[in-house]
Amino acid sequence: MTTQEILVKAAQLILSLSILVVLHELGHFIPAKLFKTRVEKFYLFFDPWFSLFKFRKGETEYGIGWLPLGGYVKISGMVDESMDREQLAKPPEPWEFRSKKAWQRLIIMIGGVTVNLLLGFLIYSMMLWHWGETYLPTANTTYGIAADSLAQTIGLRDGDMIVSVANEPVENFKAIPGKIVLREAKTIQISRDGQKIDIAIPEGFVGKMIKHKNSLMDVRVPFLVDTVAANTPADSAGIRKGDQILTLNGQPAYYYHEYKKEIVKDVNKTVPLQVLRGGDTVNLTVRVPEKAVLGLNVNIEKMFTFSIKHFTFFEAIPAGFDKCINTLVGYVQQLRLIFVSKEVKASESLGGFMTIAKLFPGEWDWMSFWEMTALLSIILAFMNILPIPALDGGHVLFLIYEMVTGRKPSEKFLEYAQIVGMVILFGLLLYANGLDIYRSIFGK
Repeated sequence: MTTQEILVKAAQLILSLSILVVLHELGHFIPAKLFKTRVEKFYLFFDPWFSLFKFRKGETEYGIGWLPLGGYVKISGMVDESMDREQLAKPPEPWEFRSKKAWQRLIIMIGGVTVNLLLGFLIYSMMLWHWGETYLPTANTTYGIAADSLAQTIGLRDGDMIVSVANEPVENFKAIPGKIVLREAKTIQISRDGQKIDIAIPEGFVGKMIKHKNSLMDVRVPFLVDTVAANTPADSAGIRKGDQILTLNGQPAYYYHEYKKEIVKDVNKTVPLQVLRGGDTVNLTVRVPEKAVLGLNVNIEKMFTFSIKHFTFFEAIPAGFDKCINTLVGYVQQLRLIFVSKEVKASESLGGFMTIAKLFPGEWDWMSFWEMTALLSIILAFMNILPIPALDGGHVLFLIYEMVTGRKPSEKFLEYAQIVGMVILFGLLLYANGLDIYRSIFGK
């Protein structure tokens, strides 16, 4: 990965998280103001000891902290991460959080989660309205699959046509690996040389998929040259648009994945390249540079029939809602596997900021950016509503207890619960980001 790609990924992550954090905290800020509760601080990122930027408007200080681990609003009279014991030791004031009715406090606390869910729904709806939905149907993968090394261990081969997963057809080709993991499927049905074959998925394979972190399979694409960049090794070798690559250094390279496997073996070498041009076979030579990039490209959209569904504004709204719910359900199912599946290990499935950043593309792409932001917004909503002290869900749990029993937990209990919750959260944060660092150092 180049320095430019790393910077682009990091910039997208920071912008995405900044949007999510500000809007999440705004979800607490607005109802607090509506119920005449004083908000002392509104911060993007945390500001222990000092802030990068701040200003005061009315009773609230707005600012940007230096520690990019989230953000917060400091609401007067609330037991939160500020642990302001001095304020809590005084008698409650009418404008404090603790003086408000339980249902008002509940609305303030669920405001952030509500905003994140609404944001995910809004982004998906607007994406469907603007870009529509494009995907490659499994049935339209004309040349079958390109099976990676893990797929080959269970008997899948290049050229196999996927029919179904656990006897359930999968409409979207890219959804196949996810279906295998989430369903913990035991079989894949394929078509090979006109025959339908059941491929058994052995115990432990799902765990290997998660650890492998590759796609398992891709579309098998003939390497028909669509573009040749000027002043590149391909241009110097005389490769033209429309050429069909046949062999590279005497090895088959008819399909793009075959070419990718072979070219890394020939770095810094001048090797023979055979192409089909019109009806003629043409022999060329090409110098393979250190980065193993010749300056060639294929256009998969010209080779396959993609399904494209367009939405009007009013059609995009329910479709966006469905996508939001399906994304949330899918994430919960993935999280569930960590706790119930013997094959899925937390150390192989969890990740921190580096893992999240890698999900963004190496080039700035607004469609990918907004899709990732919607996903992260939904994940943030779910994680925040978990009944863990220090998270919104922990406060909600205690408020529901108060509303049901009519007894409010003591401020001392809430204070201790907040400390326990913060220890748990920082422990998880260190663990997840520690896994990222370990993987980057040891290549695991």
